Amino acid sequence: MTGASGAPIAARVLETLDRLRLDHAVILSAGAASVIREELGVEPETLLKGSATTVYADTDFGAPIASGSRRTRGMAVVPCSTNTLAKIALGLGDTLLTRAAHVHLKEHRRLVLVPRETPLSAIDLRHMTRLAELGVVILPASPPYYLHPQGVGDLVDYLAGKTLDHLGIPHQLYRGWREGET
Repeated sequence: MTGASGAPIAARVLETLDRLRLDHAVILSAGAASVIREELGVEPETLLKGSATTVYADTDFGAPIASGSRRTRGMAVVPCSTNTLAKIALGLGDTLLTRAAHVHLKEHRRLVLVPRETPLSAIDLRHMTRLAELGVVILPASPPYYLHPQGVGDLVDYLAGKTLDHLGIPHQLYRGWREGET
């Protein structure tokens, strides 16, 4: 998690991983804690109390996820600030989060970035293009109006579900386009 807006999406992803009892690790960037407090009204420790959650400090370069020898299903940066996205695109591994992202790139593992910035500058778009060309999934936090969301919770569920989709994790957070129709 980074300091971009979108903490409710990350919270729903974490809740789902906990409910599915899947082991997962969380890294909070320097700005993530204040966004969690602002958007969720809780302390980061409350959000991260899940039984399967391992929490690493963004300065812990000795963490197992800083090495390619630690196998993972993939990595999602939810939410992903444009600053973090730029660092990943430029190969700057100056934090555990950006180092872990680079590990996923070099090992050709799934990497999903969920930026919530708007509007996007030409610089942001170039970084996103560069990453997409490397196989990174750029999943903007854009609402799916065709699903007729009834509230913000429906939008959060959709975006968390799309993130999990790209990590290959089954869920029931949203119904896809005309899902269930014959």
